[in-house]
Amino acid sequence: MTQFDPAVQLYDTTLRDGMQGPGMSLSVEEKVRVAHALDSLGFHFIEGGFPSSNPKEIEFFEALAGETFENAVVAAFGMTRRRDVQAADDEALQVLVESFAPVSTIVGKTWSLHLEKVTKVSKEENLAMINDSVAFLRGEGKRVIYDAEHFFDGFRDNPSYSLQCLEAAVDGGAETVVLCDTNGATLPSQIAAATASVVDQLGGRVRVGVHTHDDAGVGVANSLAGVEAGATHVQGTVNGYGERTGNANLITILPNLQLKMGLECVEPERLKHLTTTAHLIDEICNMRPDGQAPYVGHDAFAHKGGMHVAGMLSDTSTFEHIDPVEVGNDRNILISELSGRGTVQARADEAGIDVTPEDATKVVDKVKELESRGYHFEAADASFDLLIRKETGSYEPLFKLESWRTIVEKNADGKVSTEATIKIWVGGDRFVRTAEGNGPVNALDKALREAIGETYPHLKDIDLVNFKVRILNETKGTGAVTRVLLDASDGPSTWGAIGVSENIIEASWLALVDALEYGMQPGHDNATGSPTATAAGDGS
Repeated sequence: MTQFDPAVQLYDTTLRDGMQGPGMSLSVEEKVRVAHALDSLGFHFIEGGFPSSNPKEIEFFEALAGETFENAVVAAFGMTRRRDVQAADDEALQVLVESFAPVSTIVGKTWSLHLEKVTKVSKEENLAMINDSVAFLRGEGKRVIYDAEHFFDGFRDNPSYSLQCLEAAVDGGAETVVLCDTNGATLPSQIAAATASVVDQLGGRVRVGVHTHDDAGVGVANSLAGVEAGATHVQGTVNGYGERTGNANLITILPNLQLKMGLECVEPERLKHLTTTAHLIDEICNMRPDGQAPYVGHDAFAHKGGMHVAGMLSDTSTFEHIDPVEVGNDRNILISELSGRGTVQARADEAGIDVTPEDATKVVDKVKELESRGYHFEAADASFDLLIRKETGSYEPLFKLESWRTIVEKNADGKVSTEATIKIWVGGDRFVRTAEGNGPVNALDKALREAIGETYPHLKDIDLVNFKVRILNETKGTGAVTRVLLDASDGPSTWGAIGVSENIIEASWLALVDALEYGMQPGHDNATGSPTATAAGDGS
C-alpha cells in the first residue's frame, strides 16, 4: 500500500449505500471490478457492506480477502450491539470481528426520535450500546469508524445529547466519528455550524467526518461545508448513487477539494483518471453516464454559444473553470444555430480542414437552414465534419447513389422478413446488391457493405453502436418528420451522425451513410480489427 497522507480521507460506500439505489445490483465479480477502480483512483476506504447480510455478500467478502489494493483499506459495515445483549455476545459484531476487513464501520442512533420510535431504548442504554460496541471491536484489534446516524437531525433537536453519543464512541476508541445527514434535510450553513461545534469539542481527540445525502440537492455542497468547518473525512458514492435522490457524489467532491480548495486528497496523476473511472463504474452498474455531470460529463466542457466559443478561442479560462485535462476530460465545441464562425473554425481546426472566413460563413448559414428543418448537430460530429467538407469543396463521397429500396414482409405465421437492394456507382463501376436483415436499416447496411466492402476494406472495422429515433412534430402523427441519430465506433473513437426526413428509413439511410463516410475520411484511423458492423437491430 502506498504511503500518501491525504488532507481529507475519501471513504467510498458505493458497494453498500450506493447499491440501495433503484435498479442497482452487481455480481460478485462486478463488485470486485468496482473496488479495484476505486483503489486505482486513490480512494482511501472502500466499504464492502454487511459481510453476512446474504450469501452474495459473504461470497464478495471472501473474494475481497484474496485481492490486493494499492491505496484503499476495506471496511466492513455493521451496527451497534442490540439492546440488553453484551457486545461480545452480539452475533453481528462477531461477524465483523471474524471478517478480514481491518476497519469496522458501525452505525448507531443519535436522534431521540429514533430512540423512542425505532429502537425503543433509553438515552443511557443507547450511549452504552455505542461505547460497548466500539470498545469491543477495538479490543479485537479492529480500527473503528463510528457513523452517527441522523446526527444533524439529532443536533437540531438536542445538541447536548448528540455530542454525548459521539463522546461515547470516542471513549470506546473510535478513530473517526462521522456526522450523517441521513434524511438529507440539512443545508450547508447548518452543516457547517454543527460540524464546527463537534470539531471544537472533539477535534483534538478524534478525526471528524461527514456523510451527506442529496435530497435537497446540496449533498456535495454539504460535504464541502463540513470540510471547511474542520472535517477531514468525507463519505459518499461514485456518481452519487444511492436511494431516493442519491448520496453525496465523490466524483464531484474530489476535484472540488483538490482543485478548488487546495486540499490534496490523491496524487494529481490519479485525478486525471477521474472521468474514465466515473464512466467505467457507470458501465459496470449498467447506468447511462450523465452528460452534464460536473467535471466528468461529456458536456461538462462543451461550448455552444458563439460568444462563448469566441472567448474560448482567445483564452480558455474565459468560459472554463479548470483545464479539462486535469480530470481526464475533453473540451467539446458544439455547433448549432447559436454558433458563429469561431465555432466552425474551431471544429475545422480539430478535423484538419482548411476553412476561410467566407467558408465559415457559408457553413453557419447552412447549419441554420438545416436546423430549421430538424437537424441537430450537437450529437452528430461526423455529419458536421462532412458538412464542412461539402461547403469547402474537400468532400469525397464513397459512392454515387442510383437508388435503394427496402421490402418488409410479414407472413401469416408471424415471421417478418426484410430485404434491401441498393444500386450505386463507385468510380465507373456499377454495383447492385441485395441483402436480408432483421430490419430495413440493418438490411441496407449489409447491402451497402457488400457492394463497396472490397473497395473500402476498412469498413469492416466500423461498428454501428447506437440508433436513436425522435419524432419532431408529434401532432402530425405518422406524417411527422423523423430525426435519426446513429453512433459508430472503430474501437478507439466514437462519432455521431444524423439524418432527418418524413420517411424514417430515408432518415436512417442518411445517418448511416454519414457514419460510414466519416469513418473513411483521410487521416481517420479505422484499421482496428473490430467485427463487421451491423446496424442496430430490433426491427430498425
